[in-house]
Amino acid sequence: MKKSEKIGYVILITIFSVVSASCLTDDPLKIPFQGFTPADLADGWEIAAPAEVGINEKALEDVYRYVHSEDNIWQIRSLLIFKDNKLVAESYMKDREDRTNLRPVWSCTKQVTGILAGIAVDEGFFSLNDNMADHLPQVSKYPEKNHITIENLLMMKSGINFSNDGLSGQSSQLLQQKPSNSLNYVLGLGMHSSAGTQFRYKDGDPHIVSAIIQEEAGETMRDWAQSVLFDKIGIRRLQWTAYKDGITFGAFGILTTPRELGKIGQLVLNNGMWGTETIVSSAWINEMTSSKVPANETELTNITFGYQWWKDTVRNVIFAWGHGGQFVFINRKKNLIVVMTSEPRTNDKFEVHAYEGLQIYDRINNIVSEY
Repeated sequence: MKKSEKIGYVILITIFSVVSASCLTDDPLKIPFQGFTPADLADGWEIAAPAEVGINEKALEDVYRYVHSEDNIWQIRSLLIFKDNKLVAESYMKDREDRTNLRPVWSCTKQVTGILAGIAVDEGFFSLNDNMADHLPQVSKYPEKNHITIENLLMMKSGINFSNDGLSGQSSQLLQQKPSNSLNYVLGLGMHSSAGTQFRYKDGDPHIVSAIIQEEAGETMRDWAQSVLFDKIGIRRLQWTAYKDGITFGAFGILTTPRELGKIGQLVLNNGMWGTETIVSSAWINEMTSSKVPANETELTNITFGYQWWKDTVRNVIFAWGHGGQFVFINRKKNLIVVMTSEPRTNDKFEVHAYEGLQIYDRINNIVSEY
């Protein structure tokens, strides 16, 4: 089953009511295009004109006019382009306040968890071959899970029978904070396969990773992330929800802005460096973004999975991917990052799939000069 069919944890807002309301009131689905020059928010981003970094400005305007069109991909809320460590273009299709508004990025949270797992490895909290039972005493109650490794969790190969599907799936139960203890809830589920043998995209595995980091750090993953990651790369506009038992959601729960998402992409593009400081080792970045799970297992054409990060092997683009159409596309060869956010509460055929996001990325990539 494909990723878009697996994500069921969103409390849906009925699309038909949104569209119907627009038709009745003649409200446009997008605001008119008024240019893509970035605002200087003193948020750490250096601003540059597209021509300064080898981007055809007229062709770029055509891309933005296309995305702003009501009749095409109405779900998209923002499109930002970063080149050579600079913000060169941004536009907001629904609300210009999205520059600073915090909105859910859903499973892009998993990619942040992947980075934090690397920092934890660098700091000696654990190794990839460690069994999760070595770090979580609760696992002793579930002996069939003793041999699940941290690497299994990062590759979505725990074998735990966790389902993201539908409003009755486990992700929805966690989102609504229904079980009293989130970790015991996930650990108490059965096994659909032996650990390490089958890829199944699910929210339970990264949530366990969060619990392990919390155990080793002595504080929530959210609080630990503030000091080891967010403060260091200048992310100021971010909220991250925790479960009522105190465990930070490892799979979803981050609300932030497109410009802050760009900093996550920039850290990965810079191989874990921020300025002169190493935030996470380049070795981890390389491993995290490599193809660990092949496309025939993800069931996504040309798209593989690493340690929580996705990769299009034909385009040679690594990316973060959140439900509804939240993306951070990274092209190492051109030193290019494209951030796109969309309506966060769409589902199935109404959401922007990675294939659609990559088509817009292609239009941008094609007008960026290669040095």
